[in-house]
Amino acid sequence: MDLNEAMRTTFAARQYTGEPLPDAVLYNILDNARFAPSGGNRQGNRVIIVRDQIVRDRIADLMAPMVKRYMAQTKAGEAPFNTIVSTRLSAADIDATPVSAAMTTALRTASVLLVFTVDLKVVASMDQYLDRVGIVSGASIYPFVWNVLLGARQAGFGGALTTLAIAAEPAIKELLGIPADFAVCALVPLGKPVKQLTRLRRRPVEELAVVESFDGQSFRR
Repeated sequence: MDLNEAMRTTFAARQYTGEPLPDAVLYNILDNARFAPSGGNRQGNRVIIVRDQIVRDRIADLMAPMVKRYMAQTKAGEAPFNTIVSTRLSAADIDATPVSAAMTTALRTASVLLVFTVDLKVVASMDQYLDRVGIVSGASIYPFVWNVLLGARQAGFGGALTTLAIAAEPAIKELLGIPADFAVCALVPLGKPVKQLTRLRRRPVEELAVVESFDGQSFRR
């Protein structure tokens, strides 16, 4: 599979056949993914490979409050967890929302769960003084995460970059023995997808790229 095909067909796989992901294959995926860039090449990325079913179930259970809010906001027509528009829902509204088991199934049923962390002592958080949620630190970890997903695709496996559980970071850190100065950045279940998608729907270049300014002309061939 060439690079263009991998980029165009790597999808969020959340349903798996149950086929094992061998350690040798996972090692090869990580061995290639580790060449992802990071701020200052400080390589603060760390990944915890979790196969223990009890631990994975515990992490999935920790997601329940976030799943409730995600489901409630989605049903209300809101963009869940965004930091610009406050939710109109009350805590009671959210708490009354049933937990969808489908939202946690991938973490429980994948061949392996990867927990990605980054050492906050070595990232350059250039936006830390701006009056908005921090984004820049992710540049030192998410290229690595995406390389893992691309590598998994090439190897015939798949997964999904999930973040809902991160709202329960203190409990996850205690469960996995993660140091205080590391941040949990992504949870990626990996396995053999039930279906291998080959056609993804995305906005065209003309809708996401503009020339010279935010309100500039659409970039076209």
